[in-house]
Amino acid sequence: MAGYAGRGAKPANGTLNDLWAKALVIQDPAGKQVVLITLDLIGIDRNLSSQICKELSAKHGWDRSQIAICTSHTHSGPVVGETLAPISVASFGPKEEKQVQNYSDFLRKSIAKAVEQALTQMKPAQLSWGNGTATFAVNRRTNKEADVPQLRKAGTLKGPSDHDVPVLVVKHQDKVVGVAFGYACHNTVLSGFEWSGDYAGFAQADIEQLVPGCQAMFWAGCGGDQNPLPRRTVDLAREYGRQLADAVVKTIKSPLAPVAGNLTTRYQEIDLELGPLPSNEQILKNSTSSNQYEAARAKILLKQIEQNKPLSQTYPYPIGVWKLGDGVTFIQLGGEVVVDYALRLKSELAGSRDSSSVWVAGYSNDVMAYIPSRRVLLEGGYEGGASMVFYGLPSVWAPGIEESIVSSVKSLVE
Repeated sequence: MAGYAGRGAKPANGTLNDLWAKALVIQDPAGKQVVLITLDLIGIDRNLSSQICKELSAKHGWDRSQIAICTSHTHSGPVVGETLAPISVASFGPKEEKQVQNYSDFLRKSIAKAVEQALTQMKPAQLSWGNGTATFAVNRRTNKEADVPQLRKAGTLKGPSDHDVPVLVVKHQDKVVGVAFGYACHNTVLSGFEWSGDYAGFAQADIEQLVPGCQAMFWAGCGGDQNPLPRRTVDLAREYGRQLADAVVKTIKSPLAPVAGNLTTRYQEIDLELGPLPSNEQILKNSTSSNQYEAARAKILLKQIEQNKPLSQTYPYPIGVWKLGDGVTFIQLGGEVVVDYALRLKSELAGSRDSSSVWVAGYSNDVMAYIPSRRVLLEGGYEGGASMVFYGLPSVWAPGIEESIVSSVKSLVE
């Protein structure tokens, strides 16, 4: 199972709810298509994502900008590809490594099948959008978990959060057949050993029950520093799922803004700069560290160097932008993006329009590390840099990370 290093190589022991790969293909009046793929998974790595996109592009004639792969970041799903590789290296033997490879192959084929089914089932549709609210996400950097119930009751929770619930509604002959929605919060209510989509899995199931014939799809927002609190029980996962589902269904029943016009898509991988790289001597020393994950990361880096692949000062960071006609600007960012990005981009890109028309997804196309804002990077802590050891990157990000991402997003939008 993926998400918690302490689980080691212990396998799942049951299923709380199923994990889904879902696809929504949208075609505009000019014939241009996009495909939104949502996965109830911890994330997806660059190699597997690239392979999936190349296969879809070759088969369906799409360029890279027309494909978005969004993961829910559930911590109750399977290990996928090379995501969080040092945890796998520290815990797995050949048997587990083979299982991970088999699952990645199965996943790739399943996604292709889901996309094919979406294409064959296309119908004339009307798209509209709105925004709901859910308040169970809490900034985990500024609020202690044990204090949250009292702080929430007193209305004194600290730190930024994003409680918007963006909703895209697909109707055929006035019947809702599809809903895509997002929320900026970790999918970490649960920490047991049962497969589950966590609160987002329960939310999708509830929506599909409350709106018969509808396919519900979840994408994770910029929730890298946001937790569902309190947590740790199945009842709470169900409760948060129901709160999110209620927000979506309420939005569906409210006045919605129609989507008219054509699709515009952009995609770019920017060279996102890392901080100072460790020397070969330092990596060699780290390979014998008592911290098993530090040692595992060092072994990964040493293997890379031995293969004549020098450490890179930059990482190819993915950014996707879709404009849904005259309605929504949907931004897809890789990694575990902290909430500062969503708040800033919605504020700066909306202009004279409602900021709720700017949607920002994290955990998209490649989950390579946490993506701190400049503020969080300078503050340090887990999201600011300590987490890099679990993802296998050789260093923390350089101080210019936020400006590099925001300026690139603005360039693509404009």
